[in-house]
Amino acid sequence: MILPVVKYGHPVLRQKGARIESVTTEIHRLIADMFETMNASKGIGLAAQQVSQALQLTVLDLRAVTDRPSTLELNGKPADVSDFMPLVLINPEVKPVGEPIAGPEGCLSFPEMYAEISRPESVDVKALNEKGKPIAFRCGGLLARAVQHETDHLNAILFIDRMDRKTKAELRDELDELQATTKATLEAARKK
Repeated sequence: MILPVVKYGHPVLRQKGARIESVTTEIHRLIADMFETMNASKGIGLAAQQVSQALQLTVLDLRAVTDRPSTLELNGKPADVSDFMPLVLINPEVKPVGEPIAGPEGCLSFPEMYAEISRPESVDVKALNEKGKPIAFRCGGLLARAVQHETDHLNAILFIDRMDRKTKAELRDELDELQATTKATLEAARKK
């Protein structure tokens, strides 16, 4: 089922996700719905907060992106990123490895807004997969950027929090308008 993607201004985006203690039937359903929602929105990553669930859960699939390379190491050996997709991360822990590098980012909760965001080039990731089994890997390039972006969502950090002052100032009017529209929509729904 395609779920509504919440937009900037919705309070759930500022809620830290609760740890998932066991992978239940409901979690499996949410994962399937999140993949369907992400694909319908033409995204490469989606965090549970973006579909109104404050949980430590994100889904990613970078196979459609051909112009921004990614690297992946499993057990210290290079691996094919495509073979690792689609990817589910439950309760992820991300540790920066590489130096920060600026790169373009967008977000489904901020339609049509993009900015250069500085993030570590590589990260080590530990998480549980959709079966509740531990996974660990090192990634770089777009995959590292996407993992960090989605993990930020799980910790109530938005990509606008990582923007430099100048970029955020340039987007201020759009951000204010999006936030006001979201709050008005929530208020209207509350009154029904």
